[in-house]
Amino acid sequence: MTTQTDVPTVQLESVSKSFGATRAVDDVSLEIPAGSLCGFLGPNGAGKSTTIRMIMSIIYPDAGSVRALGGSALAAKDRIGYLPEERGIYRKMRVGEYLLYIGRLKGLGGTDLKRRIGYWLDRIKLPNVIHKRCHELSKGMQQKVQFLAAVLNDPDVLILDEPFSGLDPVNATLLNEIIRELSDQGRTIIFSTHVLHQAEQLCDRIVLINHGKLLLDVSMEEIIARFDPRTLLVRPLNDQPLELDKMPGVVDFTAGGETGSVEVHLEPSADPQAIMREILNQSPVRSVELRRITLEEVFVRLVMESEGEAAAERAREELSHVENDDRRLA
Repeated sequence: MTTQTDVPTVQLESVSKSFGATRAVDDVSLEIPAGSLCGFLGPNGAGKSTTIRMIMSIIYPDAGSVRALGGSALAAKDRIGYLPEERGIYRKMRVGEYLLYIGRLKGLGGTDLKRRIGYWLDRIKLPNVIHKRCHELSKGMQQKVQFLAAVLNDPDVLILDEPFSGLDPVNATLLNEIIRELSDQGRTIIFSTHVLHQAEQLCDRIVLINHGKLLLDVSMEEIIARFDPRTLLVRPLNDQPLELDKMPGVVDFTAGGETGSVEVHLEPSADPQAIMREILNQSPVRSVELRRITLEEVFVRLVMESEGEAAAERAREELSHVENDDRRLA
C-alpha cells in the first residue's frame, strides 16, 4: 500500500461536464493529497457524483483533464475501491458467492480471499449472512456488503459516494469507525456526502461544491483559521448575569441559546484565551469554550459571497431539508 507522498492521488484541471443544457461540473480544478481523508460536500445535485464518476473514468469530461494515481483510474483499477451512489448487487446470488466473484474480478483467490471475506463480514457485523441470498438482506445490510466488496482487495484509494445514506445511526457509527481505521493505515479516502456534519467529524480535508462550481478545497485546519468565528460560548451558573459590556476585546454578546449559553463575539485582534480567563475570574460559570464554525456555516457564507443573500438563504433551507430527510431515513 502506498504511503503519503508529495504527488497528489487525484488531480482535476479545469474540468467541465454537461448533460444537455445542464452544466453539472463547471471548470473545477483541485488536488487530493495522498493519504488524506477528503470529503466531497454539497447539497444534492451539486455535482459531487458527476465529479467522482469522472475520477473513476466511468464518464469523461467535456473539457479539462482528470488523473487518478498518476493516470487513468482504469489503469489503476486494482488499487482503487469504489462504492457507487447507485446501490447494486446480484440479488439472487448468495452473499459468499457474490463476494468470491468480486474478489476474483480483483485478482484475489484461494484461502486468502475466503479469509478476507470472513474477516470483513465479522468486522461489519454480518457474521451469519454468507449463505443468504443478497435479496434476503435489508437495504442497510446490502449496503454494508457493497462496502465490503469495495475494500476486499485492500485498495490504496477508497472512493465512497454517499456511503452513509440510509444507514441507521448504529451502522453509520460503525462505518465511520472503519473509515477512520483505513485512513489511519495510510489510505487515501474520498467520500461524498450531503450531510455536512458527518464530514466535519471525519475529514482532514474538505472540497465544497455548489451548482457544479468549486467553492473550497482546503484542509480542516485552514477552514478553522480562515473562518474563525471569534466567538466564545459561555454557560452561566444559576442564570447569574455576566458583566461583559466593558470587557476589553468583546464586540457584543447575545443570550438565549438552546442550552442557555451566551455567545460572546470578539474583536479580530482579541486573545480568546485571555478573555476566557477574565470571564472565569469575573464570576462562576458552568463552562466557557471557543465556538468552532460549522461546515454548514462556511458553505452558506461562501454561497453568500459568490451569489448573494437570496442564494445563501436557499442553500441554508436546502441543507436543513436534507438533514431532516436523512434523519428520517435513518
